[in-house]
Amino acid sequence: MNKIDIAKDIYWVGKIDDREVPFHRLILAKGTTYNAYLLKTAKPTVIDTVDMEFGREFVEYLSEFIDPNDIQYIVINHTEPDHSGGLAALAGRAPNATIVCTELAVNELKEMYKLHSRNFLVVKDGDTLDIGGKTLKFKETPYLHTEETMITYCIEDKILFPCDIFSTHVATTGSLFADEAGHDITEDFVGYYNAIIHPHRRYVRTLIQALEDLDVRMIAPSHGYILRTDIQKYIDLYATLSANTVDNKRVTIVYTTIKNNTKKVAEQLKHFFEENQIQTTVFNSDKTDKAEIIASIQAADAVWIGSSTKYADIIGNLEELLMDLKELNLEGKIAAAFGSYGWSGEAIEVIQDYLLQTNMNVQTTSQVIKSTGMTHVEFPVRVRFAPKNEQSKKIEHAAAFVTDLLQSAI
Repeated sequence: MNKIDIAKDIYWVGKIDDREVPFHRLILAKGTTYNAYLLKTAKPTVIDTVDMEFGREFVEYLSEFIDPNDIQYIVINHTEPDHSGGLAALAGRAPNATIVCTELAVNELKEMYKLHSRNFLVVKDGDTLDIGGKTLKFKETPYLHTEETMITYCIEDKILFPCDIFSTHVATTGSLFADEAGHDITEDFVGYYNAIIHPHRRYVRTLIQALEDLDVRMIAPSHGYILRTDIQKYIDLYATLSANTVDNKRVTIVYTTIKNNTKKVAEQLKHFFEENQIQTTVFNSDKTDKAEIIASIQAADAVWIGSSTKYADIIGNLEELLMDLKELNLEGKIAAAFGSYGWSGEAIEVIQDYLLQTNMNVQTTSQVIKSTGMTHVEFPVRVRFAPKNEQSKKIEHAAAFVTDLLQSAI
Protein backbone atom coordinates (compact mmCIF):
# COMPACT_ATOMS: atom_id res chain seq x y z
CA MET A 1 0.00 0.00 0.00
CA ASN A 2 1.22 3.50 -0.82
CA LYS A 3 0.04 7.02 -0.23
CA ILE A 4 0.03 9.04 -3.44
CA ASP A 5 -0.80 12.73 -3.80
CA ILE A 6 -3.53 13.25 -6.39
CA ALA A 7 -4.15 16.93 -5.57
CA LYS A 8 -3.34 19.40 -2.82
CA ASP A 9 -4.14 17.72 0.51
CA ILE A 10 -5.79 14.75 -1.25
CA TYR A 11 -4.09 11.38 -1.06
CA TRP A 12 -4.71 7.90 -2.40
CA VAL A 13 -4.68 5.40 0.47
CA GLY A 14 -5.97 2.27 -1.22
CA LYS A 15 -4.84 -1.28 -1.79
CA ILE A 16 -3.40 -2.89 -4.93
CA ASP A 17 -4.38 -6.55 -5.25
CA ASP A 18 -2.30 -8.12 -8.02
CA ARG A 19 -3.63 -11.65 -7.55
CA GLU A 20 -6.22 -13.31 -9.77
CA VAL A 21 -9.23 -12.02 -7.87
CA PRO A 22 -12.62 -13.81 -7.76
CA PHE A 23 -15.28 -11.13 -8.18
CA HIS A 24 -18.97 -11.20 -9.24
CA ARG A 25 -18.52 -14.81 -10.43
CA LEU A 26 -15.62 -13.66 -12.58
CA ILE A 27 -11.86 -14.08 -12.22
CA LEU A 28 -10.04 -10.76 -12.54
CA ALA A 29 -6.93 -11.94 -14.36
CA LYS A 30 -5.31 -8.52 -14.06
CA GLY A 31 -6.19 -8.20 -10.40
CA THR A 32 -7.79 -5.01 -9.18
CA THR A 33 -7.12 -1.87 -7.14
CA TYR A 34 -9.28 -0.77 -4.23
CA ASN A 35 -9.06 3.01 -4.18
CA ALA A 36 -9.69 5.03 -1.04
CA TYR A 37 -8.91 8.71 -0.55
CA LEU A 38 -7.82 10.85 2.38
CA LEU A 39 -8.59 14.57 2.29
CA LYS A 40 -6.39 16.22 4.94
CA THR A 41 -8.41 19.37 5.46
CA ALA A 42 -9.44 21.16 8.65
CA LYS A 43 -12.08 18.43 8.97
CA PRO A 44 -10.17 15.38 7.70
CA THR A 45 -12.30 13.15 5.50
CA VAL A 46 -11.94 9.66 4.06
CA ILE A 47 -13.83 8.83 0.86
CA ASP A 48 -14.60 5.12 0.54
CA THR A 49 -12.46 2.32 1.98
CA VAL A 50 -11.13 -1.00 0.66
CA ASP A 51 -12.29 -4.60 0.47
CA MET A 52 -13.18 -6.09 3.85
CA GLU A 53 -10.31 -8.58 3.47
CA PHE A 54 -7.85 -5.70 3.80
CA GLY A 55 -9.68 -3.59 6.39
CA ARG A 56 -7.14 -3.91 9.19
CA GLU A 57 -4.20 -3.34 6.85
CA PHE A 58 -5.95 -0.28 5.43
CA VAL A 59 -6.46 1.33 8.82
CA GLU A 60 -2.94 0.56 10.00
CA TYR A 61 -1.47 2.20 6.94
CA LEU A 62 -3.84 5.17 7.09
CA SER A 63 -2.75 5.68 10.71
CA GLU A 64 0.79 6.40 9.54
CA PHE A 65 -0.47 9.62 7.91
CA ILE A 66 -3.24 10.75 10.21
CA ASP A 67 -4.42 9.96 13.71
CA PRO A 68 -7.78 8.25 13.13
CA ASN A 69 -9.16 10.20 16.10
CA ASP A 70 -8.81 13.32 13.94
CA ILE A 71 -10.97 12.01 11.12
CA GLN A 72 -14.27 13.92 11.05
CA TYR A 73 -16.08 12.32 8.12
CA ILE A 74 -16.11 8.98 6.33
CA VAL A 75 -17.94 9.17 3.00
CA ILE A 76 -19.40 5.89 1.75
CA ASN A 77 -20.58 6.23 -1.85
CA HIS A 78 -21.67 2.60 -2.19
CA THR A 79 -22.20 -0.08 0.46
CA GLU A 80 -20.83 -3.11 -1.39
CA PRO A 81 -18.11 -4.67 0.81
CA ASP A 82 -15.31 -4.19 -1.72
CA HIS A 83 -15.68 -0.45 -1.02
CA SER A 84 -17.24 -0.20 2.44
CA GLY A 85 -15.46 -3.29 3.80
CA GLY A 86 -12.80 -1.29 5.63
CA LEU A 87 -15.44 0.74 7.45
CA ALA A 88 -15.77 -1.61 10.41
CA ALA A 89 -12.06 -1.40 11.20
CA LEU A 90 -11.88 2.34 10.48
CA ALA A 91 -14.96 3.24 12.51
CA GLY A 92 -13.51 1.48 15.52
CA ARG A 93 -10.32 3.56 15.31
CA ALA A 94 -12.06 6.80 14.33
CA PRO A 95 -14.73 7.22 17.02
CA ASN A 96 -15.27 10.90 16.25
CA ALA A 97 -16.06 10.40 12.56
CA THR A 98 -19.53 10.90 11.15
CA ILE A 99 -20.46 8.50 8.36
CA VAL A 100 -21.80 10.26 5.26
CA CYS A 101 -24.08 8.36 2.88
CA THR A 102 -27.53 8.28 1.29
CA GLU A 103 -30.59 7.47 3.36
CA LEU A 104 -30.90 4.01 1.85
CA ALA A 105 -27.32 3.19 2.84
CA VAL A 106 -27.73 3.91 6.54
CA ASN A 107 -29.44 0.70 7.64
CA GLU A 108 -27.28 -1.40 5.35
CA LEU A 109 -24.10 -0.04 6.91
CA LYS A 110 -25.49 -0.32 10.43
CA GLU A 111 -26.39 -3.97 9.92
CA MET A 112 -23.30 -4.96 7.96
CA TYR A 113 -20.77 -3.45 10.37
CA LYS A 114 -22.68 -3.20 13.68
CA LEU A 115 -22.69 0.60 13.61
CA HIS A 116 -26.07 1.18 15.25
CA SER A 117 -24.66 3.67 17.75
CA ARG A 118 -22.67 5.73 15.22
CA ASN A 119 -23.52 9.17 13.91
CA PHE A 120 -24.68 9.28 10.29
CA LEU A 121 -25.10 12.29 8.03
CA VAL A 122 -27.70 11.55 5.36
CA VAL A 123 -27.11 13.52 2.17
CA LYS A 124 -29.50 13.99 -0.71
CA ASP A 125 -29.00 14.89 -4.34
CA GLY A 126 -27.24 18.25 -4.61
CA ASP A 127 -26.30 18.56 -0.93
CA THR A 128 -22.90 20.02 -0.04
CA LEU A 129 -20.58 19.54 2.93
CA ASP A 130 -17.85 21.91 4.09
CA ILE A 131 -14.90 19.84 5.28
CA GLY A 132 -12.70 22.82 6.10
CA GLY A 133 -11.05 24.32 3.04
CA LYS A 134 -12.79 22.03 0.58
CA THR A 135 -16.45 21.51 -0.27
CA LEU A 136 -17.97 18.18 -1.22
CA LYS A 137 -21.07 17.98 -3.38
CA PHE A 138 -23.14 14.83 -3.55
CA LYS A 139 -25.23 13.46 -6.40
CA GLU A 140 -27.48 10.43 -6.10
CA THR A 141 -26.93 7.83 -8.83
CA PRO A 142 -29.30 5.00 -7.90
CA TYR A 143 -28.76 1.53 -9.40
CA LEU A 144 -25.21 2.28 -10.57
CA HIS A 145 -24.99 -0.34 -9.58
CA THR A 146 -27.15 -0.56 -6.46
CA GLU A 147 -29.99 1.61 -5.23
CA GLU A 148 -28.14 3.48 -2.47
CA THR A 149 -25.23 4.62 -4.65
CA MET A 150 -24.09 8.24 -4.86
CA ILE A 151 -21.10 10.10 -6.28
CA THR A 152 -19.00 12.75 -4.53
CA TYR A 153 -17.50 15.83 -6.18
CA CYS A 154 -14.85 18.11 -4.68
CA ILE A 155 -15.80 21.58 -5.90
CA GLU A 156 -12.46 23.36 -5.37
CA ASP A 157 -10.31 20.64 -6.98
CA LYS A 158 -12.90 19.63 -9.59
CA ILE A 159 -12.38 15.96 -8.73
CA LEU A 160 -15.14 13.39 -9.10
CA PHE A 161 -15.15 10.40 -6.73
CA PRO A 162 -17.72 8.12 -8.43
CA CYS A 163 -16.99 4.80 -6.69
CA ASP A 164 -17.65 1.92 -9.16
CA ILE A 165 -18.52 4.24 -12.03
CA PHE A 166 -15.68 4.90 -14.53
CA SER A 167 -13.61 2.12 -12.92
CA THR A 168 -11.24 -0.49 -14.34
CA HIS A 169 -10.36 -3.85 -12.84
CA VAL A 170 -6.58 -3.59 -13.05
CA ALA A 171 -3.87 -3.85 -10.41
CA THR A 172 -2.21 -0.48 -10.96
CA THR A 173 1.30 -1.64 -10.05
CA GLY A 174 3.05 0.65 -12.55
CA SER A 175 1.18 3.87 -11.93
CA LEU A 176 -2.14 4.79 -10.47
CA PHE A 177 -2.82 7.27 -13.28
CA ALA A 178 -4.18 6.16 -16.63
CA ASP A 179 -1.97 8.58 -18.54
CA GLU A 180 1.11 6.89 -17.04
CA ALA A 181 -0.04 3.31 -17.67
CA GLY A 182 2.10 2.96 -20.79
CA HIS A 183 -0.82 1.65 -22.83
CA ASP A 184 -4.35 2.59 -23.85
CA ILE A 185 -6.68 1.59 -21.01
CA THR A 186 -9.84 1.83 -23.13
CA GLU A 187 -10.23 -1.95 -23.45
CA ASP A 188 -10.07 -2.38 -19.67
CA PHE A 189 -12.42 0.57 -19.20
CA VAL A 190 -15.02 -0.83 -21.60
CA GLY A 191 -14.58 -4.34 -20.18
CA TYR A 192 -15.43 -3.10 -16.71
CA TYR A 193 -18.44 -1.19 -18.05
CA ASN A 194 -19.78 -4.28 -19.82
CA ALA A 195 -19.33 -6.55 -16.80
CA ILE A 196 -20.59 -4.28 -14.03
CA ILE A 197 -22.42 -1.23 -15.33
CA HIS A 198 -24.14 -2.29 -18.54
CA PRO A 199 -26.91 -4.35 -16.88
CA HIS A 200 -27.88 -1.03 -15.28
CA ARG A 201 -27.38 1.06 -18.39
CA ARG A 202 -30.79 2.76 -18.13
CA TYR A 203 -29.52 4.57 -15.05
CA VAL A 204 -26.40 5.86 -16.79
CA ARG A 205 -28.70 8.62 -18.08
CA THR A 206 -29.04 9.84 -14.48
CA LEU A 207 -25.26 9.93 -14.21
CA ILE A 208 -24.81 11.88 -17.43
CA GLN A 209 -27.41 14.40 -16.29
CA ALA A 210 -25.70 14.71 -12.90
CA LEU A 211 -22.41 15.54 -14.58
CA GLU A 212 -23.84 18.30 -16.77
CA ASP A 213 -23.40 20.99 -14.12
CA LEU A 214 -20.05 19.70 -12.82
CA ASP A 215 -16.68 20.81 -14.19
CA VAL A 216 -14.81 17.52 -13.87
CA ARG A 217 -11.05 17.74 -14.30
CA MET A 218 -10.18 14.40 -12.69
CA ILE A 219 -12.07 11.17 -12.06
CA ALA A 220 -10.92 9.18 -9.03
CA PRO A 221 -12.95 5.95 -9.06
CA SER A 222 -12.83 3.13 -6.54
CA HIS A 223 -11.25 0.52 -8.82
CA GLY A 224 -8.22 0.85 -11.06
CA TYR A 225 -6.88 3.90 -12.81
CA ILE A 226 -7.43 7.52 -11.87
CA LEU A 227 -8.35 9.54 -14.95
CA ARG A 228 -6.82 13.01 -15.29
CA THR A 229 -6.64 13.39 -19.09
CA ASP A 230 -9.27 12.84 -21.81
CA ILE A 231 -12.02 13.13 -19.19
CA GLN A 232 -14.75 13.86 -21.73
CA LYS A 233 -13.72 10.81 -23.76
CA TYR A 234 -14.55 8.51 -20.86
CA ILE A 235 -17.82 10.27 -20.06
CA ASP A 236 -18.80 10.07 -23.73
CA LEU A 237 -17.96 6.36 -23.77
CA TYR A 238 -20.49 5.75 -21.02
CA ALA A 239 -23.10 7.76 -22.91
CA THR A 240 -22.41 5.82 -26.12
CA LEU A 241 -22.22 2.37 -24.54
CA SER A 242 -25.47 2.90 -22.65
CA ALA A 243 -27.46 4.19 -25.62
CA ASN A 244 -30.17 2.11 -27.27
CA THR A 245 -28.64 0.12 -30.10
CA VAL A 246 -31.55 -2.00 -31.34
CA ASP A 247 -34.80 -0.69 -32.84
CA ASN A 248 -38.09 -2.11 -34.14
CA LYS A 249 -38.74 -4.48 -31.26
CA ARG A 250 -42.19 -5.91 -30.56
CA VAL A 251 -43.93 -7.02 -27.38
CA THR A 252 -47.09 -9.11 -27.09
CA ILE A 253 -49.07 -9.03 -23.85
CA VAL A 254 -51.80 -11.59 -23.18
CA TYR A 255 -54.02 -11.60 -20.09
CA THR A 256 -57.26 -12.71 -18.49
CA THR A 257 -58.87 -10.76 -15.67
CA ILE A 258 -61.68 -10.86 -13.11
CA LYS A 259 -62.09 -7.27 -11.92
CA ASN A 260 -59.82 -5.58 -14.48
CA ASN A 261 -56.82 -5.33 -12.12
CA THR A 262 -54.72 -7.64 -14.28
CA LYS A 263 -55.92 -5.64 -17.29
CA LYS A 264 -54.56 -2.52 -15.58
CA VAL A 265 -51.19 -4.22 -15.16
CA ALA A 266 -51.20 -5.08 -18.88
CA GLU A 267 -52.08 -1.49 -19.74
CA GLN A 268 -49.27 -0.12 -17.56
CA LEU A 269 -46.80 -2.46 -19.26
CA LYS A 270 -48.06 -1.36 -22.68
CA HIS A 271 -47.73 2.31 -21.74
CA PHE A 272 -44.17 1.84 -20.56
CA PHE A 273 -43.08 -0.06 -23.67
CA GLU A 274 -44.68 2.43 -26.03
CA GLU A 275 -42.98 5.30 -24.19
CA ASN A 276 -39.75 3.50 -25.03
CA GLN A 277 -40.67 3.18 -28.72
CA ILE A 278 -41.46 -0.52 -28.57
CA GLN A 279 -44.45 -1.67 -30.60
CA THR A 280 -46.86 -3.38 -28.21
CA THR A 281 -49.99 -5.47 -28.78
CA VAL A 282 -52.32 -6.45 -25.95
CA PHE A 283 -54.88 -9.27 -26.01
CA ASN A 284 -57.57 -10.39 -23.63
CA SER A 285 -57.37 -14.11 -24.35
CA ASP A 286 -61.04 -14.60 -23.49
CA LYS A 287 -62.06 -12.14 -26.20
CA THR A 288 -59.58 -12.92 -28.99
CA ASP A 289 -59.13 -15.83 -31.36
CA LYS A 290 -56.29 -18.05 -30.18
CA ALA A 291 -54.73 -18.27 -33.65
CA GLU A 292 -54.43 -14.46 -33.77
CA ILE A 293 -52.69 -14.40 -30.39
CA ILE A 294 -50.25 -17.16 -31.38
CA ALA A 295 -49.39 -15.35 -34.61
CA SER A 296 -48.61 -12.20 -32.61
CA ILE A 297 -46.48 -14.17 -30.13
CA GLN A 298 -44.51 -15.74 -32.98
CA ALA A 299 -43.80 -12.27 -34.40
CA ALA A 300 -42.87 -10.74 -31.04
CA ASP A 301 -39.50 -10.31 -29.40
CA ALA A 302 -40.93 -10.44 -25.89
CA VAL A 303 -44.06 -12.11 -24.52
CA TRP A 304 -45.87 -11.25 -21.28
CA ILE A 305 -48.65 -13.51 -20.05
CA GLY A 306 -50.82 -12.78 -17.01
CA SER A 307 -53.94 -13.81 -15.17
CA SER A 308 -55.97 -13.04 -12.11
CA THR A 309 -56.30 -15.89 -9.61
CA LYS A 310 -59.57 -17.61 -8.73
CA TYR A 311 -59.53 -20.50 -6.28
CA ALA A 312 -55.78 -20.98 -6.80
CA ASP A 313 -56.08 -21.27 -10.57
CA ILE A 314 -55.84 -19.42 -13.87
CA ILE A 315 -59.10 -18.00 -15.13
CA GLY A 316 -60.70 -18.16 -18.58
CA ASN A 317 -59.17 -20.01 -21.53
CA LEU A 318 -55.58 -18.84 -21.03
CA GLU A 319 -54.33 -22.27 -19.97
CA GLU A 320 -55.22 -23.69 -23.39
CA LEU A 321 -52.94 -21.12 -24.99
CA LEU A 322 -50.14 -21.92 -22.56
CA MET A 323 -50.39 -25.61 -23.41
CA ASP A 324 -50.03 -24.81 -27.09
CA LEU A 325 -46.95 -22.62 -26.51
CA LYS A 326 -45.00 -25.62 -25.25
CA GLU A 327 -45.23 -27.14 -28.73
CA LEU A 328 -43.94 -24.06 -30.58
CA ASN A 329 -40.38 -23.04 -31.37
CA LEU A 330 -40.10 -19.67 -29.60
CA GLU A 331 -36.34 -19.67 -29.11
CA GLY A 332 -34.77 -16.26 -28.55
CA LYS A 333 -37.91 -14.58 -27.26
CA ILE A 334 -38.02 -13.04 -23.81
CA ALA A 335 -40.93 -14.19 -21.65
CA ALA A 336 -42.39 -12.98 -18.36
CA ALA A 337 -45.40 -13.88 -16.22
CA PHE A 338 -47.56 -11.39 -14.32
CA GLY A 339 -50.89 -11.05 -12.63
CA SER A 340 -53.02 -9.45 -9.96
CA TYR A 341 -54.37 -11.32 -6.98
CA GLY A 342 -56.21 -10.78 -3.71
CA TRP A 343 -55.32 -13.83 -1.65
CA SER A 344 -52.27 -15.84 -2.74
CA GLY A 345 -51.86 -15.51 -6.50
CA GLU A 346 -51.21 -19.12 -7.49
CA ALA A 347 -52.19 -18.46 -11.13
CA ILE A 348 -49.12 -16.30 -11.64
CA GLU A 349 -46.84 -19.14 -10.55
CA VAL A 350 -48.71 -21.64 -12.72
CA ILE A 351 -48.15 -19.37 -15.74
CA GLN A 352 -44.47 -19.18 -14.83
CA ASP A 353 -44.31 -22.99 -14.76
CA TYR A 354 -45.85 -23.20 -18.23
CA LEU A 355 -43.46 -20.59 -19.63
CA LEU A 356 -40.48 -22.48 -18.22
CA GLN A 357 -41.56 -25.48 -20.28
CA THR A 358 -41.08 -23.46 -23.50
CA ASN A 359 -37.74 -22.63 -25.09
CA MET A 360 -38.15 -18.92 -24.43
CA ASN A 361 -35.80 -16.89 -22.23
CA VAL A 362 -38.07 -16.77 -19.18
CA GLN A 363 -37.30 -14.04 -16.67
CA THR A 364 -36.97 -15.06 -13.03
CA THR A 365 -35.92 -13.17 -9.92
CA SER A 366 -33.15 -15.70 -9.41
CA GLN A 367 -31.78 -15.06 -12.90
CA VAL A 368 -31.86 -11.29 -12.42
CA ILE A 369 -30.01 -11.40 -9.10
CA LYS A 370 -27.36 -13.79 -10.38
CA SER A 371 -26.73 -11.87 -13.60
CA THR A 372 -26.95 -8.28 -12.34
CA GLY A 373 -27.14 -8.19 -8.55
CA MET A 374 -30.40 -6.22 -8.81
CA THR A 375 -32.83 -6.87 -5.98
CA HIS A 376 -35.51 -4.38 -7.00
CA VAL A 377 -36.52 -6.31 -10.14
CA GLU A 378 -38.83 -9.28 -9.55
CA PHE A 379 -40.18 -11.95 -11.89
CA PRO A 380 -42.89 -13.06 -12.13
CA VAL A 381 -44.57 -9.72 -11.47
CA ARG A 382 -47.10 -10.20 -8.68
CA VAL A 383 -49.48 -7.31 -7.94
CA ARG A 384 -51.88 -7.48 -5.03
CA PHE A 385 -55.22 -5.91 -5.98
CA ALA A 386 -54.88 -2.78 -8.15
CA PRO A 387 -51.49 -1.60 -9.41
CA LYS A 388 -50.65 1.58 -7.51
CA ASN A 389 -47.83 3.08 -5.46
CA GLU A 390 -45.18 0.42 -4.72
CA GLN A 391 -47.06 -2.10 -6.86
CA SER A 392 -46.77 0.20 -9.86
CA LYS A 393 -43.05 0.65 -9.23
CA LYS A 394 -42.67 -3.12 -9.28
CA ILE A 395 -44.28 -3.23 -12.74
CA GLU A 396 -42.12 -0.38 -14.02
CA HIS A 397 -38.88 -1.95 -12.76
CA ALA A 398 -39.69 -5.24 -14.52
CA ALA A 399 -40.73 -3.47 -17.73
CA ALA A 400 -37.57 -1.39 -17.70
CA PHE A 401 -35.44 -4.51 -17.29
CA VAL A 402 -37.04 -6.20 -20.30
CA THR A 403 -36.85 -2.99 -22.32
CA ASP A 404 -33.12 -2.81 -21.75
CA LEU A 405 -32.71 -6.44 -22.78
CA LEU A 406 -34.60 -5.70 -25.99
CA GLN A 407 -32.90 -2.45 -26.92
CA SER A 408 -29.28 -3.32 -26.23
CA ALA A 409 -27.13 -5.41 -28.52
CA ILE A 410 -24.57 -6.19 -25.78
